[in-house]
Amino acid sequence: MTVVVTGVGVTLPRASSAESLLTAVAHTAEPVRPELRIGKKGLRYKDRATQLGYCAADAALRDSGLLGEDGLAVADHTVGVVASSNFGNADTVTGVLDTIAAETTMGTSPMHLPNASSNVIATSVAIRFGLRGPNLMVCNGVTSGLDAVFWAANMIAARRVTRVLVLGVEPDNDVVRKLLGGRRAIDGAVGLVLEDAEAAAERGATVRAEVGRYARTGGVRECVDRLSDVDGGAPGLLHLPESGGAVPDSILAGVPRYDLAKAWGVASGALGVMQCAAAVGWFAGRGDGPVYVLAGGDGDEATAGLVLRPAGVAG
Repeated sequence: MTVVVTGVGVTLPRASSAESLLTAVAHTAEPVRPELRIGKKGLRYKDRATQLGYCAADAALRDSGLLGEDGLAVADHTVGVVASSNFGNADTVTGVLDTIAAETTMGTSPMHLPNASSNVIATSVAIRFGLRGPNLMVCNGVTSGLDAVFWAANMIAARRVTRVLVLGVEPDNDVVRKLLGGRRAIDGAVGLVLEDAEAAAERGATVRAEVGRYARTGGVRECVDRLSDVDGGAPGLLHLPESGGAVPDSILAGVPRYDLAKAWGVASGALGVMQCAAAVGWFAGRGDGPVYVLAGGDGDEATAGLVLRPAGVAG
C-alpha cells in the first residue's frame, strides 16, 4: 500500500505554507494569534498548545480538501489523529501542581484541569473537527515527530483507517524555556494529512508527496544506511536533526543540508512533522527528490529517519 501526503498546514510566526518553512526566519516575528487564523470560538479555556494545534489542523484538513464550509467531506470514522509534543501542556501541568500544593485540590479549576492530560492536543483536535478514527498522542523525545508520522502511516497500511491527521506542536513559554535551559521553542504547530493513495485518487485529492521507508536505529550512520538500502541513489536534500552537527560531513557527502532549528528555534516533538512539511515545500519549488529527514543524533537515545519522494515517483 502506498501512503501519500495530501495536505499541509503550517502555523508558525511568519509562516503559513510548506514553502515558507525553507525561506522565512522567525526570530523577530510576532507570535501566532490563533483567533485571527480560526476565529475565537472554542478557544477559551484551551491551552496554547491546543490552540496552535487547532490552527494547524484546520489548515491541513482544508489544504487536503477534507474540510469545507459544510464540515468533513468524508466519513468521520475514516480520519484518525496522531499528535506529537514533548512540552505541549507542561505549563498547565505545573500550574495545576502549584495550585494543589498551595491550596489542595479544592483550588483547581474544572475548566483547566482536563488540559493537564498528556493527550489533550490529540483528543481536543479530534473533538473539534469530528475525527472519529484512531487517536494517539506521542511524547517520545527527539524522534517523536517522525515516530508520529510512522505510526500514522502504519495505521493506514494496517487498514485501521483511511487517512490520518498528523500534528507536531510545541509552545514557547516560561515553563518550556526553563526546561530548555533558556532556549526558545518554535511556539507553533505543523499538520500533515496522510492518506491511502487509492482513496486519495478516488476523491480527486492532490498528492503532494509519497511517504517512503522509515527507520529507527541507535545512530545516524546506521539509520541513513537503512534508508539508502531501499532508495538507492543519493537524496536531493537532507534535513538535519536538531543537533545538526551530529551528522558528519562524510555521511551523504555533497548532499544539500537544511537545519530547521536554526531558523525556527527548538522544535522538539514537532521537528519530524515540520521536516516532512518542508519536504513538501521543496517538491513544490521543483526540488529534486527524494528527501531524507533525520531526528536524533548519535548523542541522543535514538535516531529516526524517513524518506519522502515527489508525487508519482516510485521507490
